Amino acid sequence: MPLTFRAHPALPLRVLLLDLTHTSHTRARTGVQRVCREVHRALARKEPVTTVTHDPFRRAWRLLNRAEQVTLSPAGTDSAAARGARWPQATRWRGRLQRWLRLTPAPLPSADALVVPEIFSPTVADALPGIFAHVTGPRVAVFHDAIALQLPALTPPKSVARFPAYLRELSLFDGIAAVSDASREALLGYWQEWEISPQPPVVTIPLGLTPRLATPPAATSPIMPVVLCVGTLEGRKNHVALLEAAQTLWDEGLVFSLHLIGMAHPQTGRAALERVAKLQAAGHPLRYDGPVDDAALARAYAEATFTVYPSLLEGFGLPVLESLQYGKPCLCSSQGALGESAREGGCLTLDPVDAPSLAAAIRRLLTEPATLTTLTMAAQSRTFRTWDDYAADLLHWMKTLPISR
Repeated sequence: MPLTFRAHPALPLRVLLLDLTHTSHTRARTGVQRVCREVHRALARKEPVTTVTHDPFRRAWRLLNRAEQVTLSPAGTDSAAARGARWPQATRWRGRLQRWLRLTPAPLPSADALVVPEIFSPTVADALPGIFAHVTGPRVAVFHDAIALQLPALTPPKSVARFPAYLRELSLFDGIAAVSDASREALLGYWQEWEISPQPPVVTIPLGLTPRLATPPAATSPIMPVVLCVGTLEGRKNHVALLEAAQTLWDEGLVFSLHLIGMAHPQTGRAALERVAKLQAAGHPLRYDGPVDDAALARAYAEATFTVYPSLLEGFGLPVLESLQYGKPCLCSSQGALGESAREGGCLTLDPVDAPSLAAAIRRLLTEPATLTTLTMAAQSRTFRTWDDYAADLLHWMKTLPISR
């Protein structure tokens, strides 16, 4: 739905609390972590932001320490890092000791607003009343997706079991900022089905994009077209269908290379990894780099002829817009949030996103130069939201929210 706000004085916030419990304890740069770090930087450019974490060893909310602050900066991230949270042993023992000695943690400042951009854990959920007590104004959560419930067979069982409680806990906030219309509709649908009442306002605020990195011109043209796919190798990302489609086209004699970038999920990404190894062993031009840094990702986009994002379902789908931002057409689903991203041009959309459909679409762009040129021009003509746009919309909306207490 389009952003609409009631007339309300846009008073500046004295203190905005930002909960980054998970992001401050992982060096990973997967989708949600990237969003959280960009939201942090964009909000801090506009309002006084105080970042906090719930320390499970101290069992209390506290300000981030210096090491935790570093993980929020580009220097503190690692494209190859595991997505799980890692608490240093010293932090664990310090928290336990302070709790055993009943030392009172430094109080959080009284805040005018709270933003929770993460998919928070049960431990954090249990502690929400404690941080809510420090906030006199709106308490807002960012909602990414309900994929764990929509595609349970392709989601780790632990996430599937967690999500019903998580969606219920979101109703405790004063407002929910969904990243897409599709995510907003999914959340409201589950709340209606479960008869959640009262329901806070839910608005769609699309995410922003990080400015594209400049890439030096290639010394030579690729010897064959390059089809790029950026995204975590996991069940719902549908890489197995993409690999099957690629094999079909190679068997037909089409000449192209397939370049995959992204961390492999240890559970749901195994089938894709096995297929990659099999195709590489057979001598097909298939390159899998795993996770890479921003510079390598920019080079990959620059070298690509076009991209494929075969995911079955997304809350937003940053790789689609990132591809278009680099002027590269993208093949993706026509449904849900991906359809929203593709709506303004530059994409060849599919329904369904299965191996035959992917093979037909890739074949078309490899054999129809005019179609590829048209999509490339459409991609290059698009404009994109920035993270500053996102922060401005989020803050504007927050200042219009009624306070439930």
